[in-house]
Amino acid sequence: MSREAGTTGKAQTRAPRAGVSTRTKRRYAAERRFRAYGVVAILIALGFLVFLFSSIIGNGWTAFLQTGIRLDVRFDEQVIDPSGERKDMQLRTANYQRLARDALFARLGVNEDDRAESRDANALLSRGVTVQLRDMVIADPSIIGRTESVWLLASGNTDALMKGSIDRATPGDRRQVNDRQVAWIDRLAEEGDLKKRFNTGLFVNGASSQPETAGVGVAIIGSFFMMLTVVLLAVPLGVAAAVYLEEFAPRNRLTDLVEVNINNLAAVPSIVFGLLGLAVFINFFGLPRSAALVGGLVLTLMTLPTVIIATRAAIRAVPPSIREAALGVGASKMQTVFHHVLPLAMPGIMTGTIIGLVQALGETAPLLMIGLVAFVVDYPSTPLEPATALPVQIYMWATAAERGFVERTAGATIILLGFLFLMNAAAVILRKRFERKW
Repeated sequence: MSREAGTTGKAQTRAPRAGVSTRTKRRYAAERRFRAYGVVAILIALGFLVFLFSSIIGNGWTAFLQTGIRLDVRFDEQVIDPSGERKDMQLRTANYQRLARDALFARLGVNEDDRAESRDANALLSRGVTVQLRDMVIADPSIIGRTESVWLLASGNTDALMKGSIDRATPGDRRQVNDRQVAWIDRLAEEGDLKKRFNTGLFVNGASSQPETAGVGVAIIGSFFMMLTVVLLAVPLGVAAAVYLEEFAPRNRLTDLVEVNINNLAAVPSIVFGLLGLAVFINFFGLPRSAALVGGLVLTLMTLPTVIIATRAAIRAVPPSIREAALGVGASKMQTVFHHVLPLAMPGIMTGTIIGLVQALGETAPLLMIGLVAFVVDYPSTPLEPATALPVQIYMWATAAERGFVERTAGATIILLGFLFLMNAAAVILRKRFERKW
């Protein structure tokens, strides 16, 4: 009888243990599946990221190179300044295209009387060579009458052929560069007078209808003016508002309403801020359209909520014991905030501010609403002059029909991503350097 009871007791003990073991195995299996799902999600995200950057870099790295043709240009005084008076207007309006054409014809042995051959040869050079030669003469009028070896810009089709964007296997009647032009290009390249060189014009030139002479110089200056406006307005106003709301404002319905509206403004679509800027700054205050100042004011309104929220979070993260200790030794409320709380919250404030600036630098929609899509060739000297911005320049090039603007779009995107990466890296470095563990 006792043996049967003992056997029955052991069986009852083993049954619950078996159930617990089964549930434990299921839990472990569920945890493994969850980790697997997380790994898969990360791999998918990384895959899309790699695809995105591969596409941008693959299409855009060639924008940092530009094909040039080395020619011995004769700066003929009879063409540039027959009167010899060296007047500025005469030097600016001379027929520099003729100088480049004569040098190219002499280099290729082209018969000027053959209109078809002359047209094919002219198509190898960019129309931007006029500006190149004009700038050389204006910078140094003493070269008039001399012969100089000059690297002139090749045309967009010549550049595309050198970079492989035009397939040589395509029949000549359906190719943008005919067989005679291909033969000239190959000959010049073999002799070292036609090659791809670093494209400084991408960084210093302004808007242009020709891709080989287009650059982001004006857009960089415009973005600088706008970011300067945001820094001078959004940062002090945002930090001051956050300090008041967090440290001095009484807790009542009014401050609760202000806090709710600040949080809501952070989620408002950016194009709404563009409409606000169009209505207030341009239509009401009469500020000039397409001005960098207006863009900076719009981006300031958009960045303010982010700065306020980040600053309040950084201030809230400072331990209450810091405030209590300062007040305990006789410091006033103002001294406690500005001598103890703000210095300790500064890493978080700087990080949040830089993140807000990064977001503002990449915005396009609000800038489109206030007319920053202007075709601007010359550098703006003040924030009130017409300008554009890097993301808007990318948008404009993306909608252009010329083949060369495809690589310009990707190249400008790489430049913009470089600026964003540097700003994010600065935020991380500042946080690591000034962060304190409590």
